[in-house]
Amino acid sequence: MTKDMITAAVLVIGDEILSGRTKDKNIGFIADYLTQMGIDLKEVRVVADDQDAIVEAVNALRAKWTYVFTSGGIGPTHDDITADAMAAAFGVGIDHDPRAMAILEAHYAKSPNMEFNEARKRMARIPFGADLIENKVSSAPGFRLENVHVMAGVPSVMQAMMDAIAPTLKTNSKVMSETIDSGVGEGLVAGPLAELAKEHPNVVIGSYPYMRQDLFATNIVMRSRSREDLDKAVKAVHDMLESLKGQKQHQA
Repeated sequence: MTKDMITAAVLVIGDEILSGRTKDKNIGFIADYLTQMGIDLKEVRVVADDQDAIVEAVNALRAKWTYVFTSGGIGPTHDDITADAMAAAFGVGIDHDPRAMAILEAHYAKSPNMEFNEARKRMARIPFGADLIENKVSSAPGFRLENVHVMAGVPSVMQAMMDAIAPTLKTNSKVMSETIDSGVGEGLVAGPLAELAKEHPNVVIGSYPYMRQDLFATNIVMRSRSREDLDKAVKAVHDMLESLKGQKQHQA
């Protein structure tokens, strides 16, 4: 990985994810979103609603990768401790942010049956020095501290926040991908693929076995930022599969 490669990590926060009560939908969305932008997602962690665990994880990730994206724990309840944990991680204070308060006051003014109570005001507690992340779905903002983007856990809200963040991010050139259904088992292509991977260092080659009816076979996926390198690898894989087919016919 070159020094100027733009990388990212995802930190999912919440006891409900670890217990299985809530099935995470955010990791896959963020991974796909970043891939489409040309940002390499390198690491994903899931931690409990525990301040020490959050602080440890975010400090490790923000030092290692270009960007960190977190989801979960910025709501109105007592166990929504992400904002406090981020303040602790960065060594800054936290309080009700005037900008966030104004946004939420305007939002709840439009909903007379929903009081802007102390619990809901918790969503306006923002670490000092943070920029706000717009939330077009439910108003309560996320926030950004340096390279860490703190977002809601509710998928629709998180997705809206990603749309707000996207224009601010640096990107690499996009990764192109080609998939070949080999029609044969992984054990048959494993050796030749290992050799092809060495011969095409600018292409990431992966094999993904599947079972369809009575057929056990392998999809070969190639990814590269160079169209020329990718095309060469695709041709090499096709040639390798033709060679294997010829060997099987010869044996027959």
